[in-house]
Amino acid sequence: MGCGNSGLSSIQNAIRPGAHKVFCVKFQREMEGLDETPFEGHPLGQKIYESVSKEAWKMWVEHMKMLMNEYRLNLGTKEAQEFLLQQMDAYFFGEGAALPPDFVPPRAKA
Repeated sequence: MGCGNSGLSSIQNAIRPGAHKVFCVKFQREMEGLDETPFEGHPLGQKIYESVSKEAWKMWVEHMKMLMNEYRLNLGTKEAQEFLLQQMDAYFFGEGAALPPDFVPPRAKA
């Protein structure tokens, strides 16, 4: 198997007629955007709606799950919510979200 963008199927790359289109900051090409603004009323939510594709958002959700588990975040606290917003901003628009110091990626199933 090769490396690079070849792992995305043409179905994932297709943009539905009439769908919201964005120039995705992660994939650096025009793709289908989110159906609605995340975090309505928050500036980061609007920025994400305007420049993050559905595929990139799916990748973030998986990364966010890992962060929540590794850091044992309680999303009921303002600190945890602010931490995730900072990580999300870095993931999409900064240097990338850092992995936790002791993180060991799960082993691939054979």
